[in-house]
Amino acid sequence: MKNTSSERRGRSAAVKILLGLGLSLCPAAEAPTGQWILQQVDANEVSNTRVVVSQMVVRLARLSRTIRAKSWIAGTERSFTEFLAPEREKGTKMLKLGDELWIYTPASDRTIKLSGHMLRQSVMGSDLSYEDMMEDNRLSAAYDAQVSGEDTLLDRACWVLDLVGRREDLAYSSRRIWVDKERFLVLREDRFAKSGTLLKTAEVASVSQQSGRWVADRAVFRDMLKAGEGTEFILDSIAFDVPIPDYLLTKAALRK
Repeated sequence: MKNTSSERRGRSAAVKILLGLGLSLCPAAEAPTGQWILQQVDANEVSNTRVVVSQMVVRLARLSRTIRAKSWIAGTERSFTEFLAPEREKGTKMLKLGDELWIYTPASDRTIKLSGHMLRQSVMGSDLSYEDMMEDNRLSAAYDAQVSGEDTLLDRACWVLDLVGRREDLAYSSRRIWVDKERFLVLREDRFAKSGTLLKTAEVASVSQQSGRWVADRAVFRDMLKAGEGTEFILDSIAFDVPIPDYLLTKAALRK
């Protein structure tokens, strides 16, 4: 018996429905979880080593100053930074080993260890604290993430993620971040205290691709509890997975 036209149309419609159901059940078609997105952000951010030359333009109420520095960073636990300018800050060095931070100042020819409330102090008058400099870049290890919405920044489609800290000792109890859907780069961030008070914001102004990774080359950080127009971060250069001499990541290197 030949199939009627209506029967063929019915079977075709049924196939389409089944295919649609099959696609909706396919994991690849599901919306990504917040934790998965955060892991992709970490994969883009974290490297074995990197060497960074950067500037911080600190804009206060009536003046601005530019601080230039070079940093050697190994993973998330060790880093060495030497300040190159201005003249009064030149030669100041900073060493991070795990959760410990040492500062060497040539004017006093002394090395001091910063701890406790001292880590909350501003780095050379900027909107960044020493605590900010100490942070582990691997957000997925410290926060649980949920997708709370979508937005557009810099003409890029973004996921909006709400992060809640897993530990009591974190500098920021919670965060909200805007993540580029394709590049997995954070384009904006709000950082909150346990009380819910907004403490700091960071907003990316431009990005570039360096050694196959997307990085923010201009961004503005703002401490919401202080006056001023914020601190602009400018990336001069960055190199990933390059050799770093072992001696450079030791306390002995601070006085050299």
